[in-house]
Amino acid sequence: MPSDTCGIICEECKTEKRVKGPLITDDVTGEVLCGKCGLVLIEKSEDTSNESRSYNLEDYMGKTRTGPPTKLLLSDKGLATIIDFQNKDASGNQLTTELRSTFKRLRLWDGRSLPRWHDTSLRKAFLVLDVLKARLGIPEPVLEETAYIFRKALAKRLTTGRNSTALVCAALYAACRKTNTPRTLYDITKAANVSRKDLSRNYRLLLKVLDLRFDPVSSSEFVTRIANAVGISERTRRDALRIISVVEDVEMSAGKNPLGLAATALYLSCMANGEKKTQNMIAKASGITAVTIRNICAALRKQLGEQIYN
Repeated sequence: MPSDTCGIICEECKTEKRVKGPLITDDVTGEVLCGKCGLVLIEKSEDTSNESRSYNLEDYMGKTRTGPPTKLLLSDKGLATIIDFQNKDASGNQLTTELRSTFKRLRLWDGRSLPRWHDTSLRKAFLVLDVLKARLGIPEPVLEETAYIFRKALAKRLTTGRNSTALVCAALYAACRKTNTPRTLYDITKAANVSRKDLSRNYRLLLKVLDLRFDPVSSSEFVTRIANAVGISERTRRDALRIISVVEDVEMSAGKNPLGLAATALYLSCMANGEKKTQNMIAKASGITAVTIRNICAALRKQLGEQIYN
């Protein structure tokens, strides 16, 4: 069938200054021919389309001919080379003596070609990520971003002389900040059993060396999480989001703890809607102190007055 294959020119017709003919693609043999002189331009073409034998859309999109996609969460990105030790071919027949000797040497060089320290560091880091994924409910895109940041840190040799667990936790927190996933330093330190001091130090190191820049965290991202832990109604949640919007409009949120501001907005909303939720209950669910809620609450009432209740 005639086709318009971009970038392919018949050198035979070009040399003899003939009129350019159409290019013909043979779907059976995978050859691309010149329609004027019959010269075979491409002998075999790779079929990268989806598998035709599928019965639904999910099957059609999943059955590709190019193999599975690479994943940053795997130490070898899913491109591992594994040579079996059974010394059998694809049909299950035993290899000859000459081939067995050849494959023995291939296994030896395959093992020597692996980046030992690099691969070991990645394996340990991704085991920690699997644990944090289950404990914190981290979505897959955030884990992929974490793996990308940690690989950049590994390329800069930042793991030398440092706690790799704290470094991968810092990469996870950086990925949460980049993807606007509401996870705090306290959440990650509690789930990973690392000190907040180590986590903060490694996070500042990643910001400096990798030149990372993130937008400020919005307090509205923590409202649903705190409300679910305390058991606050949907109406009260909406009022809390309105209070946060008012505070951000008058630019009073600058310099305040986003988690503390979200907890304070929920407390004020509970008082306005008659829900009996104490400061200690909300503070315990948000991981801050009741003193923080009282201080922010007093500041909001002093600056905004009754505006936060309207």
